[in-house]
Amino acid sequence: MKTKFNIQRQTIKSGYIVLLLFVCFFSHAQLKGGHILGAMGLQSGTQTPENTLSVYVPGYFYTASSLRNADGDKSIANPDLTMSITGAGASYVSDFKILGANYGATILLAFAANTIQGNSVDTRNSLAFTDTYIQPLQLGWHNKRADFVFSYQMYLPTGKFDVGASDNSGLGMFMNELSAGTTLFFNDKKTFHFSALFSYEINGKKKDTDIKTGDILSVEGGLGKTFYVMDGTNPVPKSIINAGLIYYLQYKVTNDKIPVPVIGTIETDKDRIGGIGAEVNYFHIGCSTSAGLRWIAEVNAINRFQGNTFFLTLAHVFSFKKK
Repeated sequence: MKTKFNIQRQTIKSGYIVLLLFVCFFSHAQLKGGHILGAMGLQSGTQTPENTLSVYVPGYFYTASSLRNADGDKSIANPDLTMSITGAGASYVSDFKILGANYGATILLAFAANTIQGNSVDTRNSLAFTDTYIQPLQLGWHNKRADFVFSYQMYLPTGKFDVGASDNSGLGMFMNELSAGTTLFFNDKKTFHFSALFSYEINGKKKDTDIKTGDILSVEGGLGKTFYVMDGTNPVPKSIINAGLIYYLQYKVTNDKIPVPVIGTIETDKDRIGGIGAEVNYFHIGCSTSAGLRWIAEVNAINRFQGNTFFLTLAHVFSFKKK
């Protein structure tokens, strides 16, 4: 009997040790999804023109200024954590119609440094291949005063992941996401606009575990103005500038689930965040090249980091339209 009691006590103790490791690793056990906030902004509900191939290089930088608890108060000030992502991507929009919409697809092969997996400040990995983003379906509709877009995307767990490690470059899970949005135009020339894109992310279990990140809802968009730059001698503009205010919101819709031996499955509190900032894009028509910069300052964080997001994009557009 004594031996049996000791075994049970040791098992319970081991369970608490495992729980402690999970809590230390995930810091309040909040888990992150694959959706990168700040990747969309002005005209987020608009698909690029048909018969075009856009090749782009993104630059994402996130600097955490604090870690907020369930009351929105600082649990850690100045966590000294900066995450960055870069890579190479391509997006194609065809003239093939589905339900009256143009069909498009996107892929991004990316590299990440200091990948944020939860709320742990012990995140240190050098730039390494991370999870792969594939959008096999995007549908875009264009009307006189509004554009609409619908898409399905997935995140493949191609980055390094070992549970408990601080140098993971990926999240170790397959992620599905559905998005739908619109851009509303307030004048006939479509130069004054407001947009909103809603994305719902459904996450699978992490590699070799039963740990499951909760579903995540993200909303991104902006209010902006389009300017056409003329050279004075040609009726066709030489470049286009798009500028305005942007925002994002993200909510954990369902709880994270972390199974722990003996104790059972832990369901953590949900997190949320908001952000507001500015965006400017420049497109040179003659060179078919664009550059864009977004900056968002985060507010009202609950159970997660709060900081600043910077997103730089360089792209070249190849047109296959018949002349």
